[in-house]
Amino acid sequence: MCKIMNVFGQNGRENLWMFFQAVIAVYLLVLSVIDIRWKKVSVRSLLILLAIAVLCQVLCSKGELRMMVAGGLCGGVFLFLSWFTQESFGYGDSILILVLGILSGGWNLLWILFAAFLIASVYGGIMIARKKYTRKNSFPFIPFLTVAYLGGMIGGVY
Repeated sequence: MCKIMNVFGQNGRENLWMFFQAVIAVYLLVLSVIDIRWKKVSVRSLLILLAIAVLCQVLCSKGELRMMVAGGLCGGVFLFLSWFTQESFGYGDSILILVLGILSGGWNLLWILFAAFLIASVYGGIMIARKKYTRKNSFPFIPFLTVAYLGGMIGGVY
C-alpha cells in the first residue's frame, strides 16, 4: 500500500478521491457519447482510464486490496466472455467492467453490473415493444454502465 497521501492526512486523501471520481465521471460520459455515436470505443482510451483507476487506488485506497483484485477478476471473466463469444459482448465493454471492478471492488461491481443490465434490459424491451429493434439488434452498453456507476456514486452506494 502506498502511503504518499498520509502526508496530507485523511482529508487530502478524500479530496483526491473526489477529484479522481470527477475525472472518471467525465471520462465515462465522454466514452458513452462515443459509444452511442460510433458504437466503438478505442482500446487506448480505455487503457488510459485503467491507468487512472489504478493510480486512484494506489493513492487513495483504504486497504481493500482483495476487493480490488476481486473486481479485476470479474472484469477478466467478461474479457474471456468477449473472446469466447467472438465479441458478441464487446471488448470495450469488458475492459470498462475491468476498470470499474478495480475502481469500486468486487461487491460494488456486482451492483453496478446488476443495475446496468437491468437498465439495458428495460431499454431493450421498450425498443422491441416499439418495433425499433428486433432481438438481433445490438446497442452500446457503456452508457448503461456509466448510468449505473454514476447512480451508485451519487446515491452514496460506494
